[in-house]
Amino acid sequence: MNQNFAILGVAGFIAPKHLKAIKETNNNLVAALDPQDSVGVLDNYFPQSAFFTEYERFDRFLEKQRRANEGQKVDYLSICTPNYLHDAHCRLALRLGASAICEKPLTITPWNVDQLAELEAESPGRIYNVLQLRHMESLIQLKNELGPVENFKEKKKINLTYITRRGPWYHVSWKGDLEKSGGIATNIGIHFFDFLIWIFGPVEASKLFLRQDSKMSGHMELAGASVSWFLSVDEKDLPQESIEKGEYAYRSITLDGQEIPLSSGFTDLHTKCYQDILSGKGYGLIDAKRAIEVAHELRTCDLELGAGIRHPMID
Repeated sequence: MNQNFAILGVAGFIAPKHLKAIKETNNNLVAALDPQDSVGVLDNYFPQSAFFTEYERFDRFLEKQRRANEGQKVDYLSICTPNYLHDAHCRLALRLGASAICEKPLTITPWNVDQLAELEAESPGRIYNVLQLRHMESLIQLKNELGPVENFKEKKKINLTYITRRGPWYHVSWKGDLEKSGGIATNIGIHFFDFLIWIFGPVEASKLFLRQDSKMSGHMELAGASVSWFLSVDEKDLPQESIEKGEYAYRSITLDGQEIPLSSGFTDLHTKCYQDILSGKGYGLIDAKRAIEVAHELRTCDLELGAGIRHPMID
């Protein structure tokens, strides 16, 4: 049975992946919202979708659909809005009796996850987080090969490097506002923190050696791995070979010195997330919370000035 969707933040960078996922799972887009009206992308997927630039009118329309005859209410709300709005838009979904499919981070602070859990318990809807790296075949294979963390004979050594170029616009936009985005650890790091915790277990200790507007670096001890990590949106940090190839992003994760393959299948995982959710599975609040806790701690902790295992980029 086809499900009805609405989407918030349809003019944003990530929205086309959600539109594609809704289309490829044979569902309907009833309504879309964005304060910007550059949303011609809708014509590629759902040209008949209602579109709103004002939240109040969007809300009123969805409430009207909820009270209409059976088959018109929205079943899922896809949330692609700025990070600081995610929890409010998840609450909207629950109020409408719908489920939320929300981009990362689900919230910026961990206590907002707890508040959402209370509301979810009172609602017929659920809140799902798009944790797409958990659907990447190479990482699923790695997790299966390694087995349970408690069976590890010794901790694995992980080196994570993720550099993705962002121009001046990044720091002017909401992404550059710590209160609205959560900063580098939340904006670009939470994907990686989530999958590391998923495979190697919870964080036992953490140190932060570098925290700037454009880059962060630290070291984490997980139950099954010792992780040195470096995140950056500064083009100057890109390796020369990436620049020579005309590439503006570099990602590398090594496990005991061996590269974990992330070069293919990295950016087209949203449809798998949607299929999982629509089949009655999907990752929810509990799954999302641990990486949110890590990112929040990194945003608020003191810098480590003493000795420690540092990433090669800051040695």
